[in-house]
Amino acid sequence: MNAALTPNAGIPPTDGDEPDDDAGHANQFVTFAVAGELFAVPMAPVQEIIRVPEVAHLPLAPRTLDGLANLRGRVLPIINLRRLFGCDEREHDDATRALVINLGQPLGFVVDRVASVVTIEPGEIEPADSIQSVVDADYLTGVIKRARADGGHDMLLVIDFARLIEGQFAHCGGGAERSSRGGAGLSGAAALAEANEDGGAGDELRLVSFSVAEQEYALDIAEVQEIVQLPERVNELPNTPSHVLGVMSLRQRLLPLVSLRTLFGLPRLAYAEQHRIVVTSLPGGLNVGLVTDSVKEVLSVPRSQAEPMPGMLAAGGGMDEFASICRLEGGKRLVSIIATDRLLRMPAIEAALDATRDAGTPLQQEAAMSADIAEDDSSTDDDTQVVIFRLGAEEFGVPIMSVQEIVRLPETLTRVPRTPAFVEGVINLRGTVLPVIDQRSRLGLPGIERNDRQRIMVYLLAGMRTGFIVDSVAEVLRIPRDHVVAAPAMSDEQSRLISRVAKLDGDKRLVMLIDPQHLLQGREMQQMHQFDNGSQAPLAQAA
Repeated sequence: MNAALTPNAGIPPTDGDEPDDDAGHANQFVTFAVAGELFAVPMAPVQEIIRVPEVAHLPLAPRTLDGLANLRGRVLPIINLRRLFGCDEREHDDATRALVINLGQPLGFVVDRVASVVTIEPGEIEPADSIQSVVDADYLTGVIKRARADGGHDMLLVIDFARLIEGQFAHCGGGAERSSRGGAGLSGAAALAEANEDGGAGDELRLVSFSVAEQEYALDIAEVQEIVQLPERVNELPNTPSHVLGVMSLRQRLLPLVSLRTLFGLPRLAYAEQHRIVVTSLPGGLNVGLVTDSVKEVLSVPRSQAEPMPGMLAAGGGMDEFASICRLEGGKRLVSIIATDRLLRMPAIEAALDATRDAGTPLQQEAAMSADIAEDDSSTDDDTQVVIFRLGAEEFGVPIMSVQEIVRLPETLTRVPRTPAFVEGVINLRGTVLPVIDQRSRLGLPGIERNDRQRIMVYLLAGMRTGFIVDSVAEVLRIPRDHVVAAPAMSDEQSRLISRVAKLDGDKRLVMLIDPQHLLQGREMQQMHQFDNGSQAPLAQAA
């Protein structure tokens, strides 16, 4: 008997990874079509039949993988069966579906259409050796011949999906093992310790710089909790000074927002997409959001280039909140460094914090306090602080402490002799020659034309500073540890570089987390060290 599936029909999902061991499923098969042929798969491992979801494309994975989807909080690899069979591809339509099949981990297989669920007796399955198909007979377990009403027969090819993907994807289903070994990610404290061991130089300041009215300011990177976009609407508070924009909710806490423009006596601007909130931690565990015109870059600056704020300005010029000033680019660029401990003493900041404490009903305050206690109990060690950047439509993240700097991409890169072939060129970064590599090429993505949104992210790889070009840098976020899961291992290279995925915005957003230490492999690192050791003097002249 046939049980026809409606366009939205699906097999109800089970609560766990394993399908129900139901005797009623023993002789049942799901039938489907790909490239004009009919196939069948035993029903037991089929968890669901779904419409093809939106996917995030996973770099360095086999081309048969469409990408990663989010299925109710679970990261689901989506595999294109037409591509796997070597058939011509076609656009998805209303009939296209994905079979979610459990093969140690759930995988989604895109098919042209799902036909029906049929009950088959063991005697109806014949050997598949003599059948010519788009699928190699090695991947077939048999052939089912079903009589049609018109007197003809439908021939259903029974696929062994485990064998089909065996040679396509490395370690498929190994996510749990990686997770048990700690693959869920380093905590913020561990990442910081590792970054310091890897060469976080004590003679340098690491700063996040931002602009206010075309002037540049900075905070120590250790005092920046995250950087988020200014919402179009902010909850205003009554009877507060003009520099207090209001409050916003940030992970169950009320965050006071202070406009640096009005704080500095400048006119307020209308909302703009480039405005950013720099969330900084104040002594005593308090947080405040500083609203800036835009965030510029991450800087590593020799301490020798930071001078105390001139006493006359600090004492009488209303600039007590500034700890020092950096002179960059031969003194042409001045960056004022804000001291967060001094911010707390400013009446303007105190007013913002007081207004936040008074906001809401006692019941709301109690709920916020309970959330704060819960967060404090879990400790910030359970958060991973990452810089989010984009390559095309996909988002990637790297631990913030692994990022040495983020700088603008110059109009031209200098290409010099003896540079490894994969190096796009070099730039002169404050007297040091920095090799620059296109991140797209490292991940096997097509190149794009240079534009002013691109940035160079600088990492310290095996003691050598190296820059990677990305399409844009989006934000800095703190990601709770329970939002990070092991990424499906679809290839050896991918599993080394991208072993974790973060699920954000209510599981609607997937961010692939990169381990920068695996951006270059063994032979490439040797070439880079040879380049660094033997070419600095002539390259410095060329740059």
